Amino acid sequence: METNERELILAFETSCDETSVAVVENGNRILSNFVATQIKSHQRFGGVVPEVASRHHIEEITIGIQKALIEAQVTPAELTAVAVTYGPGLVGSLLIGVTAAKTFAFAHELPLIPVNHMAGHIYAARYVEPLVFPLLALLVSGGHTQIVYMKAANEFEIIGDTRDDAAGEAYDKVGRVLGIAYPAGKELDRLAHLGQDTFKFPRAMIHEANYDFSFSGLKSAFINTVHNADQRGETLNRENLAASFQASVVDVLVGKVIAAVQRYPVQQLVLAGGVAANHGLREALSEQLPKVVPNTRLVAAPLALCGDNAAMVGAAAHVALAQGVRADMTLNADPSLEFPWAAGVEA
Repeated sequence: METNERELILAFETSCDETSVAVVENGNRILSNFVATQIKSHQRFGGVVPEVASRHHIEEITIGIQKALIEAQVTPAELTAVAVTYGPGLVGSLLIGVTAAKTFAFAHELPLIPVNHMAGHIYAARYVEPLVFPLLALLVSGGHTQIVYMKAANEFEIIGDTRDDAAGEAYDKVGRVLGIAYPAGKELDRLAHLGQDTFKFPRAMIHEANYDFSFSGLKSAFINTVHNADQRGETLNRENLAASFQASVVDVLVGKVIAAVQRYPVQQLVLAGGVAANHGLREALSEQLPKVVPNTRLVAAPLALCGDNAAMVGAAAHVALAQGVRADMTLNADPSLEFPWAAGVEA
């Protein structure tokens, strides 16, 4: 008689300013995904304050465990494993999740699976369709802007990275100049769809023979444009400023990743990370990718899973569990954790 065992993973994500606990079944079904955001607490500072974030995680983590299990209608005895993001991220925030996961795993005698936060973002796309290897992933967030090559499951190689600001970081800094509350990405995206690219900001490194990015010059050009207008008493069109900034970011991201797909023939291009929720980026990739590389399918992470969440950690942990990846009680936070660079590509 055949038996259908349920694999149930309790996953933790506390790398920055979201406290999230999820229960994921068989790596592709979300039974619960509790997320406590801290946006209001950090808005007055214009960005995430690490100490404030850590304190909020302490307040929310046990509540998250309870709510995730209740919503999933799962008891600890039914769980298969516990998974946790151990890096990269804010060290204080990571430690709260790692400590909670280790404690829960020890108390209930469950295997502990360590997950790279960036791997979690990539595997969020698994909720859309199965991942087919080899593939390329464009990871765009507040802390990272990378092109990652995966020749097989759970194997990651960076072929392109930002040399200064991440795209999401540039959005927040530019938003601050326009008086947009943190996080600024969603509002800048909205404004961009109402304006035109009239300022023609620079597209840094777009013609260089590599897959790296740079957004510091764009940020400086934007800030100088606004400040110079202020000194002259001029009022610039906010929608056009947003549209011009976003056009520059999107042109560089799309141009670089399409060039990478042309060199690394893959069946799928995964778009993931917080900035993957940007409608301008999604629209541009959806339009341009089929024209240039019609055999490569765009798989964008679900909008609800682009930000930090534990469901993506559970999806990545499903693959790691099958491969025998385990951690013991010495697992520690690694705020500088990163994928290896592909041979011969690193700048």
